Amino acid sequence: MEGPANEVVGQLVDRRSVRRFEDRAVDQREVDLILEAAFQAPTAGDQQLYSIIDVRDQQEKDTLSVLCDNQPFIASAPLVLVFCADCEKWPVIYRQAGCQPREPGVGDLMLAVCDAVIAAQNAVTAAWSLGIGSCYIGDVMERCDDVRALLELPDHVFPAAMLVLGYPTEQQAARPKPPRAPMDAIVMRDRYRGHGAYGAESLVSRRVEASGSSFDDWVRSFHARKYDSAFAREMTRSVGEYLSAYDTTGVDE
Repeated sequence: MEGPANEVVGQLVDRRSVRRFEDRAVDQREVDLILEAAFQAPTAGDQQLYSIIDVRDQQEKDTLSVLCDNQPFIASAPLVLVFCADCEKWPVIYRQAGCQPREPGVGDLMLAVCDAVIAAQNAVTAAWSLGIGSCYIGDVMERCDDVRALLELPDHVFPAAMLVLGYPTEQQAARPKPPRAPMDAIVMRDRYRGHGAYGAESLVSRRVEASGSSFDDWVRSFHARKYDSAFAREMTRSVGEYLSAYDTTGVDE
């Protein structure tokens, strides 16, 4: 594949997660630009079904660092943004106008999660264009109850994603980006094609090659670290518990 045809695509290709930051604050003008980019993201029905919590309090950042798998770089990150799927705001507006809105359901929640993550990705892209690195933190879902309590989120507001941002250290800026799967292993024409038809080894061939390991050893290690990890199991339990307490229909009987 030839190099990117324009600057925007080039930045998207080049962007990688950054977990070590220079010890300096992100200028407020750049914070505003990042947030403006988030606000301009595509959104379902022009509803902006998300709220963004800009965590400035150091004690809160320290707590998030511990809750999110004891990762110190979260506490030291110059900018921490929590993107919440917010199904609370529109019912408030509807009731104020005299409507009688139904309780939000899981369909509303899924739509709001999409809105929140799309906004977060706009923020990530804008930040990279400004020389600011970022890393998604999925542990806010694993520790859903604790994060919701810390940030005082009401019942129908869910922490969908957290971003830590800052200027990357020289080492982080030079760190190679992990290889992605071949495009034809991901893009399917007209209908879904089982991955077995493509060849399971081809899906991760670039990563296996970069690791210098065998296919079996690499996959077994990845399985243990990701899919079968305590983190993955606890996230499934925590999110499942949250969903089970959610109104599962969103409509009156």
